[in-house]
Amino acid sequence: MFRPVRHRLAAGAAAALTAVTLAGCAGASAPASAPAPESESAALDGGTRVAIAYDGGVLVLDGETLEPVGEADLPGYLRVSTAGDADGHVFVTTDGGFHVLDTGIASGEVAFTGEVFDAATPGHVTPHAGRTALFDDATGDVRIFDTDAIGTGELPPFDTLSSDAAHHGVAIELSDGTSLSTIGTSESRSGVRHLDADGTEVARNETCPAVHGEGAVKDEAVVFGCEDGVLLFSDGAFTKLDAPDEFGRTGNAYVTDTSPIAVGDYKTDPDAEGYLLSALTLVDTEAQTLSVVQLPEGVEYTWRGVGRDEHDGIVLLSADGSLYSLDETGAVQDSWPVIEPWESPVEWQNPHPGLKVVGDIAYVSEPAANSIHAVDLHSGEIIASQELDEVPGEFVVVGAVEH
Repeated sequence: MFRPVRHRLAAGAAAALTAVTLAGCAGASAPASAPAPESESAALDGGTRVAIAYDGGVLVLDGETLEPVGEADLPGYLRVSTAGDADGHVFVTTDGGFHVLDTGIASGEVAFTGEVFDAATPGHVTPHAGRTALFDDATGDVRIFDTDAIGTGELPPFDTLSSDAAHHGVAIELSDGTSLSTIGTSESRSGVRHLDADGTEVARNETCPAVHGEGAVKDEAVVFGCEDGVLLFSDGAFTKLDAPDEFGRTGNAYVTDTSPIAVGDYKTDPDAEGYLLSALTLVDTEAQTLSVVQLPEGVEYTWRGVGRDEHDGIVLLSADGSLYSLDETGAVQDSWPVIEPWESPVEWQNPHPGLKVVGDIAYVSEPAANSIHAVDLHSGEIIASQELDEVPGEFVVVGAVEH
Protein backbone atom coordinates (compact mmCIF):
# COMPACT_ATOMS: atom_id res chain seq x y z
CA MET A 1 0.00 0.00 0.00
CA PHE A 2 2.82 2.39 0.87
CA ARG A 3 6.27 3.25 -0.37
CA PRO A 4 9.05 4.64 1.85
CA VAL A 5 9.06 8.29 2.81
CA ARG A 6 11.66 10.43 1.09
CA HIS A 7 12.56 12.86 3.87
CA ARG A 8 11.80 13.40 7.53
CA LEU A 9 9.55 16.30 8.45
CA ALA A 10 11.05 18.95 10.71
CA ALA A 11 9.31 19.41 14.06
CA GLY A 12 7.45 22.59 14.89
CA ALA A 13 3.78 22.51 13.89
CA ALA A 14 0.87 24.02 15.74
CA ALA A 15 -2.73 22.86 15.90
CA ALA A 16 -4.44 22.51 12.54
CA LEU A 17 -6.54 25.40 11.29
CA THR A 18 -9.62 24.17 9.54
CA ALA A 19 -11.58 25.41 6.53
CA VAL A 20 -15.24 25.01 6.03
CA THR A 21 -15.96 23.21 2.76
CA LEU A 22 -18.76 21.79 0.69
CA ALA A 23 -20.71 18.81 1.98
CA GLY A 24 -22.15 15.71 0.25
CA CYS A 25 -21.64 11.94 0.38
CA ALA A 26 -22.42 8.64 -1.32
CA GLY A 27 -22.57 4.93 -0.81
CA ALA A 28 -21.88 2.77 2.40
CA SER A 29 -22.11 -0.03 4.89
CA ALA A 30 -20.43 -1.05 8.15
CA PRO A 31 -16.70 -0.25 8.47
CA ALA A 32 -13.72 -2.48 9.07
CA SER A 33 -10.39 -1.38 10.45
CA ALA A 34 -6.74 -2.40 10.48
CA PRO A 35 -4.21 -1.66 13.25
CA ALA A 36 -0.83 -0.25 12.42
CA PRO A 37 1.74 -2.94 11.64
CA GLU A 38 3.99 -3.75 14.61
CA SER A 39 7.08 -2.66 12.68
CA GLU A 40 5.61 0.84 12.30
CA SER A 41 4.64 1.32 15.96
CA ALA A 42 7.33 3.95 16.56
CA ALA A 43 5.54 6.30 14.17
CA LEU A 44 2.53 6.27 16.49
CA ASP A 45 4.40 8.43 18.99
CA GLY A 46 3.98 11.48 16.74
CA GLY A 47 1.62 14.31 17.68
CA THR A 48 -0.27 14.72 14.41
CA ARG A 49 -1.96 12.45 11.89
CA VAL A 50 -2.90 12.90 8.25
CA ALA A 51 -6.13 11.06 7.38
CA ILE A 52 -6.64 10.63 3.63
CA ALA A 53 -9.92 9.43 2.15
CA TYR A 54 -9.92 7.25 -0.95
CA ASP A 55 -12.53 5.16 -2.71
CA GLY A 56 -13.25 2.53 -0.07
CA GLY A 57 -11.25 3.60 2.94
CA VAL A 58 -9.07 6.02 4.86
CA LEU A 59 -5.25 6.00 5.03
CA VAL A 60 -3.62 7.43 8.16
CA LEU A 61 -0.07 8.78 8.06
CA ASP A 62 2.17 10.13 10.78
CA GLY A 63 2.06 13.91 10.49
CA GLU A 64 5.79 14.32 11.09
CA THR A 65 7.28 11.63 8.87
CA LEU A 66 4.34 10.93 6.52
CA GLU A 67 4.99 7.25 7.22
CA PRO A 68 1.89 5.02 7.34
CA VAL A 69 0.42 4.15 10.72
CA GLY A 70 -2.70 2.30 9.59
CA GLU A 71 -5.85 2.32 7.50
CA ALA A 72 -9.55 1.61 7.87
CA ASP A 73 -11.99 0.32 5.29
CA LEU A 74 -15.39 1.85 4.57
CA PRO A 75 -17.20 1.35 1.25
CA GLY A 76 -18.30 4.23 -0.92
CA TYR A 77 -17.35 7.83 -1.59
CA LEU A 78 -15.94 9.20 1.66
CA ARG A 79 -15.40 12.64 3.12
CA VAL A 80 -13.27 13.43 6.16
CA SER A 81 -13.55 16.22 8.75
CA THR A 82 -11.55 17.05 11.84
CA ALA A 83 -13.43 16.13 15.00
CA GLY A 84 -11.59 18.82 16.95
CA ASP A 85 -10.91 16.70 20.04
CA ALA A 86 -7.66 16.32 21.95
CA ASP A 87 -7.07 12.75 20.75
CA GLY A 88 -7.24 13.52 17.03
CA HIS A 89 -10.37 11.67 15.96
CA VAL A 90 -11.79 12.15 12.46
CA PHE A 91 -15.37 12.11 11.26
CA VAL A 92 -15.72 10.02 8.10
CA THR A 93 -19.00 10.62 6.31
CA THR A 94 -20.86 8.53 3.80
CA ASP A 95 -24.52 7.70 3.18
CA GLY A 96 -26.04 6.79 6.50
CA GLY A 97 -23.98 8.72 8.96
CA PHE A 98 -20.93 10.26 10.57
CA HIS A 99 -18.42 7.52 11.51
CA VAL A 100 -15.79 8.21 14.19
CA LEU A 101 -12.24 7.18 13.25
CA ASP A 102 -9.49 6.88 15.85
CA THR A 103 -6.22 7.93 14.21
CA GLY A 104 -4.16 6.31 16.97
CA ILE A 105 -2.61 9.38 18.57
CA ALA A 106 -3.64 8.30 22.06
CA SER A 107 -4.68 4.67 21.58
CA GLY A 108 -1.88 3.49 19.29
CA GLU A 109 -4.37 1.92 16.89
CA VAL A 110 -6.09 3.17 13.75
CA ALA A 111 -9.67 1.94 13.82
CA PHE A 112 -13.28 2.98 13.60
CA THR A 113 -14.60 3.25 17.15
CA GLY A 114 -18.08 1.93 16.34
CA GLU A 115 -19.69 5.30 17.05
CA VAL A 116 -21.94 6.31 14.15
CA PHE A 117 -24.18 9.36 14.29
CA ASP A 118 -27.03 8.35 11.98
CA ALA A 119 -27.73 10.83 9.18
CA ALA A 120 -29.39 10.23 5.84
CA THR A 121 -27.23 12.90 4.21
CA PRO A 122 -24.39 13.84 6.56
CA GLY A 123 -23.03 17.31 5.88
CA HIS A 124 -20.95 19.85 7.76
CA VAL A 125 -18.98 19.02 10.91
CA THR A 126 -18.34 22.13 13.03
CA PRO A 127 -16.27 21.88 16.23
CA HIS A 128 -16.06 25.13 18.21
CA ALA A 129 -15.53 26.16 21.83
CA GLY A 130 -15.55 22.58 23.09
CA ARG A 131 -18.76 21.58 21.34
CA THR A 132 -19.29 19.95 17.94
CA ALA A 133 -22.30 20.33 15.64
CA LEU A 134 -23.23 17.74 12.99
CA PHE A 135 -25.70 18.79 10.30
CA ASP A 136 -27.95 16.28 8.49
CA ASP A 137 -28.92 17.81 5.15
CA ALA A 138 -31.76 15.30 4.64
CA THR A 139 -33.65 16.40 7.75
CA GLY A 140 -32.17 19.74 8.80
CA ASP A 141 -31.48 18.26 12.24
CA VAL A 142 -28.34 19.29 14.11
CA ARG A 143 -26.72 17.15 16.81
CA ILE A 144 -24.49 19.00 19.26
CA PHE A 145 -22.27 17.38 21.90
CA ASP A 146 -19.07 17.84 23.89
CA THR A 147 -16.19 17.64 21.45
CA ASP A 148 -13.97 15.54 23.72
CA ALA A 149 -16.77 13.06 24.54
CA ILE A 150 -16.22 10.95 21.41
CA GLY A 151 -13.91 7.96 21.13
CA THR A 152 -15.41 5.78 23.86
CA GLY A 153 -17.17 3.36 21.51
CA GLU A 154 -20.59 4.67 22.54
CA LEU A 155 -22.36 7.79 21.32
CA PRO A 156 -22.07 10.66 23.79
CA PRO A 157 -25.12 12.54 25.07
CA PHE A 158 -26.19 15.13 22.52
CA ASP A 159 -28.68 17.95 22.03
CA THR A 160 -30.77 18.18 18.87
CA LEU A 161 -31.76 21.34 17.04
CA SER A 162 -34.42 21.21 14.32
CA SER A 163 -34.46 23.41 11.23
CA ASP A 164 -37.64 24.82 9.69
CA ALA A 165 -37.00 22.54 6.70
CA ALA A 166 -34.37 20.15 5.42
CA HIS A 167 -31.55 21.81 3.48
CA HIS A 168 -27.81 21.73 2.90
CA GLY A 169 -26.80 23.69 5.96
CA VAL A 170 -24.39 24.31 8.79
CA ALA A 171 -24.65 25.15 12.49
CA ILE A 172 -22.27 26.25 15.23
CA GLU A 173 -22.68 26.47 19.00
CA LEU A 174 -21.05 29.53 20.56
CA SER A 175 -19.22 29.72 23.88
CA ASP A 176 -22.28 31.23 25.61
CA GLY A 177 -24.38 28.17 24.74
CA THR A 178 -26.38 29.88 22.00
CA SER A 179 -26.27 28.58 18.44
CA LEU A 180 -26.30 29.81 14.87
CA SER A 181 -28.01 27.63 12.26
CA THR A 182 -28.77 28.21 8.59
CA ILE A 183 -32.23 28.72 7.08
CA GLY A 184 -33.33 27.02 3.88
CA THR A 185 -35.26 24.37 2.01
CA SER A 186 -34.29 21.72 -0.50
CA GLU A 187 -34.81 24.35 -3.21
CA SER A 188 -33.09 27.43 -1.74
CA ARG A 189 -31.29 28.86 1.29
CA SER A 190 -31.75 32.36 2.64
CA GLY A 191 -29.97 33.12 5.91
CA VAL A 192 -29.17 32.26 9.53
CA ARG A 193 -31.06 31.93 12.83
CA HIS A 194 -29.72 32.76 16.30
CA LEU A 195 -31.04 30.31 18.91
CA ASP A 196 -30.77 30.56 22.68
CA ALA A 197 -29.40 27.75 24.85
CA ASP A 198 -32.71 25.83 24.85
CA GLY A 199 -33.09 26.07 21.06
CA THR A 200 -35.61 28.93 20.98
CA GLU A 201 -35.12 31.35 18.10
CA VAL A 202 -34.21 34.87 19.25
CA ALA A 203 -33.25 36.44 15.92
CA ARG A 204 -32.87 35.68 12.24
CA ASN A 205 -31.48 37.33 9.12
CA GLU A 206 -32.59 36.27 5.64
CA THR A 207 -30.44 38.55 3.50
CA CYS A 208 -27.93 35.80 2.65
CA PRO A 209 -29.05 33.96 -0.50
CA ALA A 210 -27.49 30.50 -1.01
CA VAL A 211 -25.92 30.68 2.46
CA HIS A 212 -23.06 28.22 2.75
CA GLY A 213 -20.25 27.52 5.18
CA GLU A 214 -19.14 29.36 8.29
CA GLY A 215 -16.01 30.49 10.05
CA ALA A 216 -15.42 31.84 13.56
CA VAL A 217 -12.59 34.34 14.01
CA LYS A 218 -11.12 36.39 16.88
CA ASP A 219 -13.62 37.45 19.56
CA GLU A 220 -16.03 34.82 18.22
CA ALA A 221 -17.26 36.83 15.26
CA VAL A 222 -18.80 34.38 12.78
CA VAL A 223 -19.08 34.78 9.01
CA PHE A 224 -21.37 32.88 6.64
CA GLY A 225 -20.93 32.90 2.86
CA CYS A 226 -23.68 34.26 0.57
CA GLU A 227 -23.93 34.51 -3.21
CA ASP A 228 -23.81 38.31 -2.89
CA GLY A 229 -21.37 38.79 0.00
CA VAL A 230 -21.20 37.48 3.56
CA LEU A 231 -23.39 37.56 6.65
CA LEU A 232 -21.54 38.55 9.83
CA PHE A 233 -22.68 37.72 13.36
CA SER A 234 -20.84 39.72 16.01
CA ASP A 235 -21.72 40.98 19.49
CA GLY A 236 -25.14 39.39 19.27
CA ALA A 237 -26.19 41.03 15.99
CA PHE A 238 -26.26 40.21 12.28
CA THR A 239 -24.71 42.50 9.66
CA LYS A 240 -24.83 41.88 5.91
CA LEU A 241 -21.66 42.82 4.02
CA ASP A 242 -22.33 43.14 0.30
CA ALA A 243 -20.02 41.94 -2.45
CA PRO A 244 -18.92 44.51 -5.05
CA ASP A 245 -20.46 42.39 -7.83
CA GLU A 246 -24.15 41.60 -8.33
CA PHE A 247 -23.20 37.93 -8.14
CA GLY A 248 -20.24 37.66 -5.81
CA ARG A 249 -20.37 34.28 -4.10
CA THR A 250 -18.37 33.33 -1.03
CA GLY A 251 -18.96 29.70 -0.14
CA ASN A 252 -16.14 28.80 2.23
CA ALA A 253 -14.33 30.60 5.05
CA TYR A 254 -10.69 30.16 6.05
CA VAL A 255 -10.13 31.49 9.54
CA THR A 256 -8.05 31.58 12.71
CA ASP A 257 -9.10 32.45 16.24
CA THR A 258 -6.28 34.98 16.60
CA SER A 259 -7.15 37.26 13.68
CA PRO A 260 -10.30 39.29 12.96
CA ILE A 261 -9.77 38.73 9.23
CA ALA A 262 -11.75 35.96 7.54
CA VAL A 263 -10.66 34.84 4.09
CA GLY A 264 -13.21 33.47 1.64
CA ASP A 265 -13.28 32.07 -1.85
CA TYR A 266 -14.92 34.35 -4.44
CA LYS A 267 -16.84 33.59 -7.62
CA THR A 268 -18.47 36.12 -9.97
CA ASP A 269 -19.81 33.95 -12.80
CA PRO A 270 -22.59 31.54 -11.79
CA ASP A 271 -22.37 29.83 -15.19
CA ALA A 272 -18.59 29.37 -15.27
CA GLU A 273 -17.39 25.89 -16.13
CA GLY A 274 -15.01 24.20 -13.73
CA TYR A 275 -14.09 25.17 -10.21
CA LEU A 276 -10.99 27.35 -10.57
CA LEU A 277 -11.20 30.79 -8.96
CA SER A 278 -8.92 33.82 -9.27
CA ALA A 279 -9.97 36.16 -6.45
CA LEU A 280 -10.33 36.07 -2.66
CA THR A 281 -12.81 37.70 -0.29
CA LEU A 282 -11.29 39.45 2.73
CA VAL A 283 -13.66 40.24 5.61
CA ASP A 284 -12.52 42.52 8.42
CA THR A 285 -14.93 41.55 11.18
CA GLU A 286 -13.84 44.42 13.45
CA ALA A 287 -14.28 47.13 10.83
CA GLN A 288 -17.23 45.19 9.34
CA THR A 289 -15.93 45.58 5.79
CA LEU A 290 -15.61 43.25 2.81
CA SER A 291 -13.07 43.60 0.02
CA VAL A 292 -12.13 41.47 -2.97
CA VAL A 293 -8.53 40.85 -4.00
CA GLN A 294 -7.68 39.71 -7.51
CA LEU A 295 -4.83 37.22 -7.63
CA PRO A 296 -1.89 37.60 -10.03
CA GLU A 297 -2.48 36.42 -13.59
CA GLY A 298 -2.27 32.65 -13.85
CA VAL A 299 -2.88 32.03 -10.14
CA GLU A 300 -6.10 30.02 -9.71
CA TYR A 301 -7.35 27.73 -6.95
CA THR A 302 -10.31 25.64 -5.81
CA TRP A 303 -12.05 25.58 -2.42
CA ARG A 304 -9.60 22.85 -1.36
CA GLY A 305 -6.61 25.12 -1.89
CA VAL A 306 -6.63 27.83 0.81
CA GLY A 307 -5.23 27.76 4.36
CA ARG A 308 -3.96 30.02 7.14
CA ASP A 309 -0.49 29.79 8.65
CA GLU A 310 0.78 30.27 12.21
CA HIS A 311 1.10 34.03 11.67
CA ASP A 312 -2.48 34.38 10.32
CA GLY A 313 -1.13 34.69 6.78
CA ILE A 314 -2.84 33.15 3.77
CA VAL A 315 -1.48 30.12 1.95
CA LEU A 316 -2.85 29.24 -1.46
CA LEU A 317 -2.29 26.20 -3.71
CA SER A 318 -2.53 27.26 -7.34
CA ALA A 319 -3.33 25.17 -10.42
CA ASP A 320 0.11 26.12 -11.74
CA GLY A 321 1.47 23.72 -9.11
CA SER A 322 2.90 26.37 -6.78
CA LEU A 323 2.20 27.40 -3.22
CA TYR A 324 1.71 31.13 -2.68
CA SER A 325 2.16 32.93 0.65
CA LEU A 326 0.04 36.07 1.05
CA ASP A 327 -0.37 38.55 3.87
CA GLU A 328 -3.79 39.51 5.25
CA THR A 329 -4.18 42.23 2.62
CA GLY A 330 -3.93 39.58 -0.09
CA ALA A 331 -0.46 40.70 -1.27
CA VAL A 332 1.79 37.86 -2.44
CA GLN A 333 4.88 37.52 -0.24
CA ASP A 334 6.49 34.43 -1.72
CA SER A 335 5.85 31.39 -3.92
CA TRP A 336 7.35 27.94 -4.44
CA PRO A 337 6.75 25.22 -7.05
CA VAL A 338 5.57 22.04 -5.33
CA ILE A 339 3.60 19.78 -7.70
CA GLU A 340 2.88 19.50 -11.42
CA PRO A 341 0.32 21.92 -12.91
CA TRP A 342 -3.26 20.62 -12.94
CA GLU A 343 -6.66 21.46 -14.36
CA SER A 344 -10.03 22.05 -12.74
CA PRO A 345 -11.97 18.92 -11.78
CA VAL A 346 -15.07 18.26 -13.87
CA GLU A 347 -17.10 17.62 -10.70
CA TRP A 348 -16.22 18.96 -7.25
CA GLN A 349 -16.05 15.41 -5.87
CA ASN A 350 -13.34 14.39 -8.35
CA PRO A 351 -9.87 13.98 -6.80
CA HIS A 352 -7.77 17.09 -7.27
CA PRO A 353 -4.93 18.69 -5.30
CA GLY A 354 -5.74 19.90 -1.81
CA LEU A 355 -4.02 21.90 0.91
CA LYS A 356 -4.00 21.82 4.72
CA VAL A 357 -1.82 24.17 6.75
CA VAL A 358 -0.64 23.37 10.28
CA GLY A 359 1.55 26.05 11.82
CA ASP A 360 4.47 26.53 9.45
CA ILE A 361 3.88 23.32 7.47
CA ALA A 362 1.72 23.00 4.37
CA TYR A 363 0.45 19.54 3.43
CA VAL A 364 -0.28 19.22 -0.31
CA SER A 365 -1.94 16.26 -1.99
CA GLU A 366 -1.16 15.34 -5.60
CA PRO A 367 -3.72 12.82 -6.90
CA ALA A 368 -2.12 12.62 -10.37
CA ALA A 369 1.02 11.21 -8.74
CA ASN A 370 -0.76 9.34 -5.90
CA SER A 371 1.29 11.40 -3.48
CA ILE A 372 1.19 13.79 -0.55
CA HIS A 373 3.92 16.26 0.40
CA ALA A 374 4.86 18.41 3.40
CA VAL A 375 6.32 21.83 2.69
CA ASP A 376 8.22 24.13 5.05
CA LEU A 377 6.53 27.52 4.66
CA HIS A 378 9.69 29.36 5.71
CA SER A 379 11.84 27.96 2.91
CA GLY A 380 9.44 26.33 0.44
CA GLU A 381 11.39 23.07 0.80
CA ILE A 382 9.54 19.79 0.40
CA ILE A 383 10.64 18.15 3.63
CA ALA A 384 8.58 14.97 3.46
CA SER A 385 6.80 13.07 0.73
CA GLN A 386 4.83 9.85 0.53
CA GLU A 387 3.74 7.92 -2.54
CA LEU A 388 0.50 5.94 -2.14
CA ASP A 389 -1.11 3.08 -4.03
CA GLU A 390 -4.50 4.77 -3.74
CA VAL A 391 -5.62 8.02 -5.34
CA PRO A 392 -5.90 10.51 -2.47
CA GLY A 393 -9.20 12.32 -2.11
CA GLU A 394 -10.02 14.70 0.71
CA PHE A 395 -7.66 14.76 3.68
CA VAL A 396 -7.36 16.37 7.09
CA VAL A 397 -4.58 16.88 9.62
CA VAL A 398 -5.47 16.32 13.26
CA GLY A 399 -3.76 16.52 16.64
CA ALA A 400 -1.12 18.97 17.83
CA VAL A 401 2.54 19.02 18.77
CA GLU A 402 4.48 21.50 20.85
CA HIS A 403 5.49 24.53 18.85
